[in-house]
Amino acid sequence: MIVTKGLTRQFSPRRGSEIVAVDHLNLEIQRGEIFGLLGPNGAGKTTTVRMLSCLIAPSSGEAHVGGQAVGQDDRQIRRIVGLLTESPGLYEKLDAYTNLAFYANLYEVQDVERQVKRYLDMLGLWGRHREPVVGFSKGMKQKLAIARALIHEPQVLYLDEPTAALDPEAAKTVRDFVEELKVEGRTILLCTHNLDEAERLCDRIAVLKTRLIAVDTPSNLRRRIFGRRAQVRLRQVTPEMVDAVRALPSVHGVEQADSQLYISLDDPDAATPLIVRRLVELGGEIQQVTEQTHSLEETYLSLIKEAQ
Repeated sequence: MIVTKGLTRQFSPRRGSEIVAVDHLNLEIQRGEIFGLLGPNGAGKTTTVRMLSCLIAPSSGEAHVGGQAVGQDDRQIRRIVGLLTESPGLYEKLDAYTNLAFYANLYEVQDVERQVKRYLDMLGLWGRHREPVVGFSKGMKQKLAIARALIHEPQVLYLDEPTAALDPEAAKTVRDFVEELKVEGRTILLCTHNLDEAERLCDRIAVLKTRLIAVDTPSNLRRRIFGRRAQVRLRQVTPEMVDAVRALPSVHGVEQADSQLYISLDDPDAATPLIVRRLVELGGEIQQVTEQTHSLEETYLSLIKEAQ
């Protein structure tokens, strides 16, 4: 659904100076996928979205959205994408209904009244559709902005920090709605600093710092950085136990911390029974066996550090 090859954007804030915001980005995002774009401030996430929305032109490289070429088929691309920016930019003196109707007419939606009511209902705003937006909470404004991005039924949806500055209840409402959109088969590109949100919503994520650092599923990225380790807690650990576990063919390494063993493995599910059996044979009293897990935050920070 979205393909970029060598996509690059440079800015020249002063004569003779040049800043590369996005550097030779190669991505392929599948139809119906929720794809997370992660990176620190200034990494090029918003610039990438602006290029894919045909709001700014690439300096070099190419991109296709829904089979249409950025820079050639911009009008067609704008018809099939929806965009939620970090700042909603609503017409606050107008009511919610008029805000959506205005954009519905711009997109030449056939039944404006029906479409506006549909999305205001879905997001729980119909009861206040004739109230000026200026009186809405941040969460209500964000919901309205999402409705605006969807009013023309886009195939592709770009969400730039959709839950930023929202309270937990409003943020959960937005996340639940994003999951519903995935069920409908929409392709969603999510830019976020909320790593827990990315973990829960995204099929795959890309870590960007001007250049692409890594792209994969969250679980695969964790394994790439940290591998897989079984954590075994015993009543007491002896040197013989450590040596015996280390000698097993499926074990890559063993670290001891007090009464716990951290055992590096390719496949903990297959190797753990053998490890447990060997420890029991040596008189080990096992209290707990788990797989050591690492958060997406740890993985992300490790990738960013490696890229410095």
